Amino acid sequence: MADEIKYDESSIRTLDWREHIRIRPGMYIGKLGDGSSADDGIYVLLKECIDNSIDEHMMGFGKRIDVFIANGSVSVRDYGRGIPLGKLVDVVSKINTGAKYDSKAFQKSVGLNGVGTKAVNALSKQFKVAAFREGKTREAEFERGVLLRETKEAKTMEADGTFMSFTPDDTVFRNYHFMQEYVENQLWNYCFLNAGLTIHFNGRNYLSKNGLLDLLQRKTNVEAMRYPIIHLKGEDIEVAMTHTGDYGEDLYSFVNGQHTTQGGTHQGAFREAVVKVLREFFKKDYDAADVRQSICAAIAVRVQEPVFESQTKTKLGSNVVYEGGPSMKSFVLDFLAKELDNFLHKNPAVAEALKKRIEQSERERKELSGIRKLANERAKKANLHNKKLRDCRIHFDEVPPAKNKEEYHSKQQETTIFITEGDSASGSITKSRNVETQAVFSLRGKPLNCYGLTKKVVYENEEFNLLQHALNIEEGLDGLRYNNIVIATDADVDGMHIRLLIMTFFLQFFPDLVRNNHVYILDTPLFRVRNKQKTIYCYTDEERRRAIAELGTKPEITRFKGLGEISPGEFAQFIGDDIRKEPVLLAQEAQIQKMLEYYMGKNTPQRQQDIISGLRVEKDLVEELVG
Repeated sequence: MADEIKYDESSIRTLDWREHIRIRPGMYIGKLGDGSSADDGIYVLLKECIDNSIDEHMMGFGKRIDVFIANGSVSVRDYGRGIPLGKLVDVVSKINTGAKYDSKAFQKSVGLNGVGTKAVNALSKQFKVAAFREGKTREAEFERGVLLRETKEAKTMEADGTFMSFTPDDTVFRNYHFMQEYVENQLWNYCFLNAGLTIHFNGRNYLSKNGLLDLLQRKTNVEAMRYPIIHLKGEDIEVAMTHTGDYGEDLYSFVNGQHTTQGGTHQGAFREAVVKVLREFFKKDYDAADVRQSICAAIAVRVQEPVFESQTKTKLGSNVVYEGGPSMKSFVLDFLAKELDNFLHKNPAVAEALKKRIEQSERERKELSGIRKLANERAKKANLHNKKLRDCRIHFDEVPPAKNKEEYHSKQQETTIFITEGDSASGSITKSRNVETQAVFSLRGKPLNCYGLTKKVVYENEEFNLLQHALNIEEGLDGLRYNNIVIATDADVDGMHIRLLIMTFFLQFFPDLVRNNHVYILDTPLFRVRNKQKTIYCYTDEERRRAIAELGTKPEITRFKGLGEISPGEFAQFIGDDIRKEPVLLAQEAQIQKMLEYYMGKNTPQRQQDIISGLRVEKDLVEELVG
């Protein structure tokens, strides 16, 4: 019989604030990551600092925020009232200390949990805060949450406000990097939600004059819009919407300036309300899916003391706008019932274009109804979970026990599906994956180039139909089973072609997956350089040269031509905590159909000429590598 585990008074520990955050960072900032995902922890740290500055702006103090990021370090300077000098250290180092518990000081604030900057402090190897207030200043410096230096109150010529700087702890955020696209998107969202606010980031000004109208104009190609953007504003609510020619729903929701990437009660209320209002306006009981198909919309609400479902504030849980006020559902419905209805009556051309788009979706859905039924039956007969998909354990029991809900949802954020081709590659990944949260979908050969085809092909093509069912995206992203979709193909011409065909499938029929940062490309090493003492995996030729120089005389060099050549034991190192994956990103101004037409259409001579003109002469490349 095994020795009994000792459980007495000595087993009980009390952690201080810093220890608790560092031991359980996921409770405060979600997943850690290396910066390749938009919801990785380093962006939450950035957000927590900027949120405080935004709250000052919302209260009417400060019209500019300066943000600077270089060499993995961040600084944020606002021109609000400045943290009260006597509480400077407490505000960034004592849990449950802050002004946002007093609704008089911060009405409808983003940060309410009294944790944000404390988490930044604890998870940074260097953290500095300074306050400037009525001609006086004070500052403090920390290392991983431990106070190093604190100055006394002194005179200053600086304008009122607060300055914070931090460098994420690289022992927590391994191999981290800030991606320009994610930071810019984060800053633009702040500007769209706070018209008139200027954010100065690394030498460039970000400013929105028209709020959510500017957001949709930036996110959506004007040529793709079926009618001009409808922009409605009321007290504590703003809505912008249009319909495009793309598949899916493209929704952006915000609460008190916070981008709720996972939606919540306000986004759900909007989706229901827009269907109800349009049904009543057109006096026809349209299917909800037809109304919402191809919609591109944004909704922002201001809520007094919002309740979010996690510390990272990505999903709103509050069902009321303010104490004693209406439910979120009735608040949004009443607003749209009046304002959207009035707009459509005053703009009959827009109303007619909207109606035609809904009816087009209705026709397409009815045309697909028969084939969808047959396709669903084929998917079941294919015994999907055994033949094509090696699922992860978290999905074996889709409804988690109540006591494990928080742990379940945390793991759900980590869920990953690798899409690969061929038995050898899928076999290596299957044997080396984390079976708890990682799944593998195996393609058979190269998928069809689906550019220019209708959604009918998704149901007629066995590979596409089974992939759609594996992801559970037939009805949209609400049921998406994997937070990360990673395309894993060989690093050769065939692998690149397969990668492009899969990306074409997603962009053509499920662009929301890409827009919402769910799709990645797996980065695996090209070379293994080793001697008897050490093995180095190299992802570029430059890394290979450095490895050879480091290991010295005649190391063994292996060039991996395909994923199947990497043993499962080695593969486990490349899809674990240190996984390297490149996000598939759409530029703000990207026009999906034009992009697909160029890369996947029939304009071969033009595309070939552009590729040739972009190549460097081989001799010059060799000289650069050797020199």
